[in-house]
Amino acid sequence: MRFLLTCAGTAGHINPAIAVADRLKMLMPDAAFLFVGSGRTLENRLIPAAGYEIENITISGFSRGFSPKKIGENLKTLRNLAVSARQCRRIIQSFKPDIVIGTGGYVCYPVLKAASGQKIPTVLHESNAVPGLTTKMLSSIADRIMVAFPEVSQYYRHPERVVVTGTPVRGGFCTLSKEEARRKLGITDPRPIVVSFWGSLGASAMNEMMADFIQLNCASGAFCHIHATGGGEDGLLAMQERLRLRNIVELPAFEDLRAYIDDMDTVMAAADLVLCRAGASTMAELTAMGMPAILVPSPNVTNNHQEKNARQLGNAGGAVVLLESECSGRKLYDTAAGLIREPEKLEKMSAAQKKMGVPDACGKITDVILGLMNET
Repeated sequence: MRFLLTCAGTAGHINPAIAVADRLKMLMPDAAFLFVGSGRTLENRLIPAAGYEIENITISGFSRGFSPKKIGENLKTLRNLAVSARQCRRIIQSFKPDIVIGTGGYVCYPVLKAASGQKIPTVLHESNAVPGLTTKMLSSIADRIMVAFPEVSQYYRHPERVVVTGTPVRGGFCTLSKEEARRKLGITDPRPIVVSFWGSLGASAMNEMMADFIQLNCASGAFCHIHATGGGEDGLLAMQERLRLRNIVELPAFEDLRAYIDDMDTVMAAADLVLCRAGASTMAELTAMGMPAILVPSPNVTNNHQEKNARQLGNAGGAVVLLESECSGRKLYDTAAGLIREPEKLEKMSAAQKKMGVPDACGKITDVILGLMNET
């Protein structure tokens, strides 16, 4: 069997594709795999690191708006679509895939369109609560559309092709108990653990609020707290400067400030409550783990999809949703401290999160792929 996978842009698109490839490789060790990317840094780092070959095509996304700059960018994208169509036909003719799998990003459009034109089965995974532009454009082409959330078929032209599979989570999640994770982290403090992070690049507005949050927790000691600033060493130094301006030079032992959380699976397993954005991969991890959360969706994403993701969990009772424009360090702290004081409420939130999760999403996705191949 020969599998062509395509994804680009964010870890939320790339990690599910790698997880699916890993599962297929486990089932069929002799299968051949090739990824198609857009030439961006992240896929060209993560995919070869996972042991897979990648070919890049010339593609860019459409920009929203009618400024001269936006119009110029969209004209460039139209030219790139013509170039990428030829590149995709060449890749497909050379690799000869039995099926083509897309997991998100504008790179999926020319690849799946070229495959469909050559009568090759295609499947597309949409990890957000509402379809993005690429998914909408492919909804009448793809043979199967796999979605992360139930009750979203209304957004698709062919609901009969929609299958709820959930989104695969990274390896290592859901393997440790809370007690095992605390021991692995060396945390002997009996207080509950709150974890916060706003993305690997950081978020200046949120980190400003978190400085107030940390100041309040330093004074009260209500819970142990692990915070990742994002932004590498510069992000960490900026947060330390914010704390110095609040007369906090040395943090107490129950405050753990990091640039990045490398052992996210262990840290989240140890947590009682998580504060974070509402990207699709994070939503999948929270629901798989049954992790109560305070979600502050990023306002700087296309189609406001993070708020729509967050509302899915908020409406189910698994998360509290706060908009960034309504937030402050005090509000975040009071909300977190209030939940920590109500363990029974946290238990109910945990149960609601698990109910939203899809166990073995990767297995369900591979079942759809293999089932479609058996039909054709």
